[in-house]
Amino acid sequence: MGKYILKRVAFAIAVFFIIMTMIFTLFKLLPNPVPEAPGGYAQALRDMHEAWGYNKPIIVQYVIFLRNVFTRGDWGFCTTVGTFLMPVTSYIASKLPATIYVNVISVFVSLPLGIGFGIVAAIYKNRWQDHIIQVLIMFFISVPSFVYAFLLQYFVGFRLNLLPLIFKGGHDYFSWAMFKSALLPIMALSFGVVAGYMRLVRAELSETLTSEYMLLARTKGLTKAQATVRHALRNSLVPLMPSILAEFIYIISGSIIIEQIFAIPGIGQTTITAFYNKDYSVFMACEMFYVAIGLFAQILMDMSYGLIDPRIRMGGNKNNAL
Repeated sequence: MGKYILKRVAFAIAVFFIIMTMIFTLFKLLPNPVPEAPGGYAQALRDMHEAWGYNKPIIVQYVIFLRNVFTRGDWGFCTTVGTFLMPVTSYIASKLPATIYVNVISVFVSLPLGIGFGIVAAIYKNRWQDHIIQVLIMFFISVPSFVYAFLLQYFVGFRLNLLPLIFKGGHDYFSWAMFKSALLPIMALSFGVVAGYMRLVRAELSETLTSEYMLLARTKGLTKAQATVRHALRNSLVPLMPSILAEFIYIISGSIIIEQIFAIPGIGQTTITAFYNKDYSVFMACEMFYVAIGLFAQILMDMSYGLIDPRIRMGGNKNNAL
């Protein structure tokens, strides 16, 4: 298992460098990589270009970029009006709380709802409860999250005036006003994830409930509810737990558009704004943030199989498996 994890980490690092190299090269092929400086900042902009080697060959620029990133954690400076010459790391750090707030709450809301409805669908398989849940699964998975965002904004926020149309700014993330303003984007991100959990739990639990060891558990005197909770549900967690990380990546990627729709001052909105403003240092740092999160989640996903079920061990030979 240890060798397998080391291989996965090495592979993730290699992928990270390949993607970073591709993005850096593509940015350097674009015309005017940094816009003109506002007001009297022209000299500061020229000094920044000189420090980062913008007038040198692209290979030299990339070496300087890698040295600054991995020795000083320096991803460059913002070039957008209003944040001009602000360090990219400080700028992105100020945007992280809003993204974490919305995405983490979406995961914690989606998980119990998806598991609960999935259990109901499995227990009442081929009955009217199951048919209704199946229709909801098909609908929620088929529609993108940004469509839900527009529908929720129009009907819940505008027509019914029940919730704010946009996210409340500020840093008081434990206030009711902040949570209330985040409900619409949380719901927009959660619908598809809840449906994914429901489908997975229903499929795994339906198969487990008809297995032979469940029949043995019932003959020993356990009720259907006891056998389901103690045996069936636990075995169904093997494919469920790794999927939590996959769904988190789905939420993170979907929040790029959701943050723009609900004016959430997070990484997603910053990514889109930086691209439109040609602030490529900020855009590259945001993109590599998403890449790092995805690669890290993949490693955790592979490790979770062996942690959930000790019978599963990766990286060993056949003799050890036997």
